[in-house]
Amino acid sequence: MLKKLKIFQKNSGITPYIWSSFSILPFYFIFQSSSTPEIIAGITLTILFFIALRFAFMSKEWPVYVWTCILIAISITMTILFQFIYFAFYIAYYNGNIKNRIAFLTLYIIHLVFTTISINYSILMKGDLFLKQLPFIIIVWISVILLPFNLYNRKKQDQLEEKLEDANKRIAELVKQEERQRIARDLHDTLGQKLSLIGLKSDLARKLIYKDPDQARVEIKDVQQTARTALNEVRKMVSQMRGIRIKEEIVHVKQILKAAEIELVLDEEVQLTNVSLFIENILSMCMKEAVTNVVKHSQASTCHISIEQSSNGICITVKDDGIGIKKDEDLYKGSGLQGMRERLEFVNGTLEIEAIEGTMIKMKVPNVIKMTDKGDLL
Repeated sequence: MLKKLKIFQKNSGITPYIWSSFSILPFYFIFQSSSTPEIIAGITLTILFFIALRFAFMSKEWPVYVWTCILIAISITMTILFQFIYFAFYIAYYNGNIKNRIAFLTLYIIHLVFTTISINYSILMKGDLFLKQLPFIIIVWISVILLPFNLYNRKKQDQLEEKLEDANKRIAELVKQEERQRIARDLHDTLGQKLSLIGLKSDLARKLIYKDPDQARVEIKDVQQTARTALNEVRKMVSQMRGIRIKEEIVHVKQILKAAEIELVLDEEVQLTNVSLFIENILSMCMKEAVTNVVKHSQASTCHISIEQSSNGICITVKDDGIGIKKDEDLYKGSGLQGMRERLEFVNGTLEIEAIEGTMIKMKVPNVIKMTDKGDLL
């Protein structure tokens, strides 16, 4: 029991205590009256107000108008008879929780108009108790104006965030499903055909082992070669699924440029921090594609690569001293550039290309705030 009470207080803060004090406050104003019938009427109206407020929170569609009008009528009556304006704060809070926009605006205007009229009437009547609490009355009146819109917009924001979270979950599920289908296709295309071929050649070798031993040995060698090819393809596929770090891709890039007899100028390697494998894998693929374009198309003798990480994100620059890109339209198609652009845009990144004294490609990815399992931000 104590544990539940502690959790309640932790989640709610001081809000329950504030509402409790507001609930006791009307009785102070009621007992200022010297007339017994007025005291009984004030207590009755207070009880009816809280009952109507409870039903208002439970109601939907047209009953919302009925209960809100009852609440406004009781609030105005309490203001005029007992100079108690603070029920307006309850109604303002309730109006902010109305989901329907038309109902919200209608009841908001009605409440604001009648509350303003009751305040002006009480001031004109020069009620001493009312004038003494004028600063608090002004605060309540401002709350009637601002609080409903603040709560209404916050509720809308919460709903949009929930919808966005659901959409992200559905996208994640679709991505997983698509990835499973891709893996299934790759396995079918890679292993299915190779294993079928191995099975057919094994059966043929078994039939030829006595009739034509030489041909049987040839078939067995084909089986061995097919098995090795399938194993290499599986390893390659697993490597692609595992993803590759930029540091590992740099080693491959060095080998590619060395084989093409292109000098690599590499800035001091940066130790990337708080970067997911997914982001590094995308950047690695883009960097590999850029270097491949240098080897195939640039006719360059030098390739310069720099990797920078700042508070804004990660930037990888690949620059060569080759012939450059001749036409502006080539910046947006061909040579794998479109694929690089699409990969980067998937993670809100950008691809910049400059064709001055060779070609310079900049791949930028913004920082991503990662969420832990406990919901804390990193």
